[in-house]
Amino acid sequence: MRKKRTSVVHRICTLVGSLFCFILIPLLLINCTLIIKSITNKNEVPDIGGIFPMVILTDSMNPQLASGDLVICRKVNAKNIKTGDVICFYDPEGNGTATVTHRVTEIITDETGALAWKTKGDANNTEDEKPVRSENLAGIYCWRLPGLGNTAMFMQRTKGILLCVVCPLLLMAAYDKSCDLRQKKEKEKSTEALLAELDVLRAEREEKSGLKGECKL
Repeated sequence: MRKKRTSVVHRICTLVGSLFCFILIPLLLINCTLIIKSITNKNEVPDIGGIFPMVILTDSMNPQLASGDLVICRKVNAKNIKTGDVICFYDPEGNGTATVTHRVTEIITDETGALAWKTKGDANNTEDEKPVRSENLAGIYCWRLPGLGNTAMFMQRTKGILLCVVCPLLLMAAYDKSCDLRQKKEKEKSTEALLAELDVLRAEREEKSGLKGECKL
């Protein structure tokens, strides 16, 4: 019964570990890739195959997007942007690196005749003050992962890396080590039991041989 219970626990732990690796490893690889790209190319939003994640920091796009959501965007040709699209762009009033995700309300041309858009957050009462030039376009919104943005930001911090990556890996290593030790002990017990059984068989054989010898006499 105890052996069966141990086997069930082992299977559950193996399943949990597999699911953990299935979820964590891709997130970790994506996170590392984006971090490296953001360091090597600071002038562009880091992406993988034209796809990039962004974290929503405000509620200006409620109810479609909320603070803490992780949104997935993709890079597109500026000419393909239509009125009503939700786009991610470098804030014209920002420091050159801050991005905003708002809806296009009108397609216009700027003072130089270049393509630009008027934008507005769905929850805001007024349009954004400055139009967005096509050169400031980062990408177009595709879909969102509710609340996952907070998790993604947490995983980029030291505490998040320790809690979400280092600790689970150490626990998995410790679990694997304990499994190896348990299997080694079970193997040793099986070997000892087999040797004991052989000793019993040997003793019985010797006893029978002794009895046969006495009968001959």
